[in-house]
Parts: sequence; structure tokens; C-alpha cells
Amino acid sequence: MSRPRYHIPDEETLDPTGLRALQHAKLAALLREVLPHNKFYQSKYQPPTITPETALDHLPFLTRAEIEQDQANHPPYGANLTYPLSQYTRFHQTSGSAGRPVRWLDTPQSWQWLQRCWGIIFRAIGIEPADRFIFTFSFGPFIGFWAAFESAAALGHLSIPAGGLSTGARLQMILDNQVTVICCTPTYALRMAEAAAENNIDLRSSAVRALIVAGEPGGNIAATRQRIEESFNARVFDHTGMTEIGSLGIECLENPGGVHILESECIPEVVDPQTQKPLAEGQLGELVITNLGRLGSPVIRYRTGDLVRMTRKPCPCGRQFARLEGGILGRVDDMFIIRGNNVFPSAMEAIIRRFAEVAEYRVEVYDEGGLAQVAIDLEPLPSANGDDLCRRVGQAIADALSFRAEIRTVSPGVLPRFEMKARRFTRRSSKTENSSPRAQP
Repeated sequence: MSRPRYHIPDEETLDPTGLRALQHAKLAALLREVLPHNKFYQSKYQPPTITPETALDHLPFLTRAEIEQDQANHPPYGANLTYPLSQYTRFHQTSGSAGRPVRWLDTPQSWQWLQRCWGIIFRAIGIEPADRFIFTFSFGPFIGFWAAFESAAALGHLSIPAGGLSTGARLQMILDNQVTVICCTPTYALRMAEAAAENNIDLRSSAVRALIVAGEPGGNIAATRQRIEESFNARVFDHTGMTEIGSLGIECLENPGGVHILESECIPEVVDPQTQKPLAEGQLGELVITNLGRLGSPVIRYRTGDLVRMTRKPCPCGRQFARLEGGILGRVDDMFIIRGNNVFPSAMEAIIRRFAEVAEYRVEVYDEGGLAQVAIDLEPLPSANGDDLCRRVGQAIADALSFRAEIRTVSPGVLPRFEMKARRFTRRSSKTENSSPRAQP
């Protein structure tokens, strides 16, 4: 039985010159298709002097706010549709955590491109013909691992949808079906490990050999990654993507601790978030993406809001794709300033996850007397000494980040557990604003 060709190895091994030529050709083809038909870009590119031969750096940036406004002006899907609505067969929607929920439509051709990106991802992490997948997410309108599921199935892998199940039922399904690859968020990987420990399930002896994690920075936070890998006795692979841009980043088998951007399928840039000027290799800046195969609803020079350090140092895997050192390091709008220090939620997680006694946590930033303060709720394991744990976590934060946080413990089960993106980081206008934690069923 023939399988779809979901990757083109020749494109993955191009040298920088060949890669730039490929990107230039694909960008020109994209503009030739989009400019005559897509009303959103026709309106955005005024006066109409842009042609398929226009260099990328002459095109304006695209922002999430523009997409939200376009969909408000042209409900329900906006004007970023290159083809008649009747040609679109896939619907997805963001959670709305960063503003209004954004709806995204795909044609069958664009959806095949997304599946092809997953074919490249599977190749990069060493997926084998006998691998069996489980997808522990809700299979709702969030794009999640939808394309990964369909790509894996089309490539001949047993692909198990585990939406709508309890964590216990999912763990049993992993064991019963001898699953080798789990696709989930880092948070949910930790939740499965926690539930396994509570029920005396030995995950380390299961068939699981790899976890593809996405949706949060945890896959490239050393302490979080270590806890997951030790719990499952399996390798963690970090993946990055967004509803708007598609699935375009993966950590390769040979070089942990960073994420390759699939430059055969997109053009990445890194710019200063304030000046929007391009930054030199290795400087911290905002990731900008132009995807090259999603012709039905493309994003061209899209400011993702993700903070990265991009490098082109040689990689042992042999790919010449740009690499994000440490993956996604944070979000432009998540940074807060404490005592003159720029702090990201990922930095807090990197410290808190060092402590095996912490089952779950939450960080709150609030204003007091014109200064930002930090309060942290820790949910310790039943065997932990809560007071001692608070002291040690507080000291570790002070040593690493040069400020004192208010640390307190909460009762077991009080802090929520998350299946999709975790919401452990909140901001309040004052200490007295109500934000009591609630248990999640």
C-alpha cells in the first residue's frame, strides 16, 4: 500500500544558498496566488505597488490585532480568504487567551500542507514504521494536534484519539495499546505522571519512548523536561506552532535543547519588538513568520509575539534550518519587571520545577505602592514539608532572579490541572483583587 509523500528530503538538506532560492520561489508563487484574489492583502498592500517579485523586507508586518479587527469588520471569518468560501473545509479557533478568539479556515490543499509539515517533523525526531501514537487532547476547535493525528494515520501509524477521557482512562489506553509516542502539552505530561504515581502505574516500564510536547515553553525548560523524561523513561521533543502560522518548529533527534524552524515551508525573521528592526544572529527578539504553503489563508511577515534567539550554527542532524536556542523563551506581553529585572514566566517555571515536591504551582504578579510584587502558590506533594519547601523555593528565586517572592502553600487538589495550555501565570491590579484558586474537576 502506497503512502503519501509528506516530506521532501532534498529540501531538508539544502545549503543556505539553495534554501534562500527555494524560499524566494515559494514566496513569489504565494504572492502570485494571493494578490489577485485575497481581499485582506489587497487592502493591506496599498498603494498596490507590490508584485510577486517584491522582496520580503519590503512587505509590511502583520499583527494579531489586525487579524482580530479584520474578523470583527468582516464576520465571521475575515477577508483573509484567497478562494471562495465554498472551497474551505477545515475550521479551527484560538482560545481567545490573548484577546478575541480568532477563527481560521483551511482548504484541502492548505490542510495537506499542514500534514506535510508534520511529515518533516516526524522524520526529524526519528519516527519509525512500528510507532503507535496517542493524542491526549480534546479534539475540539483548537487546532492542537489535529494535523499531526491525520498525518500519522496517513503515514501508516496506529493513531489513537483520546479526547473526552479521564487521565486514568488515557493511561490505561497507553498501556493496553503499547503506545510508543504521546502528543500532549508539557503540563499534561506532568499530570499523567502525577496520576500514574497516585495509582501505582509504572510508566517507566511502558512502551512509550517519545513525547512530542507543544503549546507551552515547558518542553525546553530543563527542569520540566527532566521531570517528564524521568517519569516516562522517554525522550521529550519540543514542538512549536500556532493556529495562524501552522506547525513549523521541531527539536531534532540529534541536538536537544533547541527547535529547528522548517525553513523549506516558511521564512523566519527576528526583530526588535520595539523598533521592528532586524536583529543579528543570537540576539533576543520577536519571531516573525511567513508561511509558504498555506495559500488559502496565509500569514505574511506575521509578528508572533514569541521571544527567541535564532542561530545558524551547524547542527549534528545535518539540516541547515535555523534553530531557536532553548525554543520559545517567552512572550513579548508576558514579561514583567521586578526590581529592575526583566522576568518571564518560563524563568519562574525553570526554578520551581527543580523541586520534585511541587505537584503544581501558580504565579501572580500584582501592583503594590507602584511596584510589581510576586506571589506564588505551591501545591506540595502530601509527603513534603510545606514550610521548608516554601523557604527553599523562595531562596532559589532570590538567588537566580534577585527578588523576594511571597511563597505560600495550598491544599492538595486546589490548583487546577490543565489538558491544553496551562494558565499558571496571572496579573492583578492589586493584592486585594480576588483571585482565589479553584480546583478543576
